[in-house]
Amino acid sequence: MKIFRSEPLRRHHFHDVHLGLIDRLLIKREREKPGFNRRMFDEDFANFFWSMNRRSDNLFDVVSNDEGLTQKLLGNIKTRYSPHSVDETIRELVEEIVQSLIWSGRAYFFLHDDTEQEKIHVASFSSDGVVRLFGTHIQWVPKRQERHWDRDDEEIPREIRILDAAKVMRFDMPTPIKRILSAQNRTLAVLDKHQFGEANFHSQATHENPNPTNHFDFRVWRDTQERALYRATRRTGWNGRKYDSTKRSDFFDCHRLIRFRRNQLLLRDDILNQLSGELSRVGKGYKAEFSVKISGTDELPNVSHLNELEMRLVSEKVGFNEIIDYCYKR
Repeated sequence: MKIFRSEPLRRHHFHDVHLGLIDRLLIKREREKPGFNRRMFDEDFANFFWSMNRRSDNLFDVVSNDEGLTQKLLGNIKTRYSPHSVDETIRELVEEIVQSLIWSGRAYFFLHDDTEQEKIHVASFSSDGVVRLFGTHIQWVPKRQERHWDRDDEEIPREIRILDAAKVMRFDMPTPIKRILSAQNRTLAVLDKHQFGEANFHSQATHENPNPTNHFDFRVWRDTQERALYRATRRTGWNGRKYDSTKRSDFFDCHRLIRFRRNQLLLRDDILNQLSGELSRVGKGYKAEFSVKISGTDELPNVSHLNELEMRLVSEKVGFNEIIDYCYKR
């Protein structure tokens, strides 16, 4: 085993090695793939910025006491689409963070100093095997094989990488939302497991009775599943992508939409707050008094206006179209 100070290993796969007992405690070799409903919810909940074709440079307010250092930190963040403007970078960064939070409950980024070009590159790395002990982040890397095209494969021994805390940015799922999602996901997992369970109730045709009568009421089965879905998603407000049910009123749908968007915006604002804190903290390694605050502008929906719409909806002083238009405002 090697123990040393180093940058984190960004992405690692251990399909070709045997994980020991300690490794399995810290490394999740294969995550359970989410089922149908869980996968849909994760996609919808992580989609904070619905209109991907829109390119606005006025979505976020960035207030800093050192614009140069702020630009240096935000200007070289490696995101999925490699955006160029600060607004696009923040938007992509927020979505990448929330996807990681929904998937694993935590997101990590590391600052890489490029002394030659005098730049700071910020890149994400896997949360697998990362623990924090007394303020120090440690990455546990099991033994692994590195494949080479020009020579034999190389087996790398187990490593414990001690990461520079001043270069690590860590983001956590807010506890209230984490609890809501945990409770919901347990029910969604059961629904996904039995999603096509009605097939078990089809009467089997036989030679003597090729067209058996089936007394099982499949409408009751579907209604029971739909009712369980709505009960499970009551606190998140997710509608399960069911837009054409005649059993729901517009009033019901609008209440659900407001609740779903409020949870999204609460998570968005919490991530922006965490991002401000983490950038301010790591920025102090370059300038002792550095600080930065990132917040959404009026171009983005906000929680206070959603609360106002909900009160007006209860008192029947707002139309459904106004609520829908605002909830999808970008």
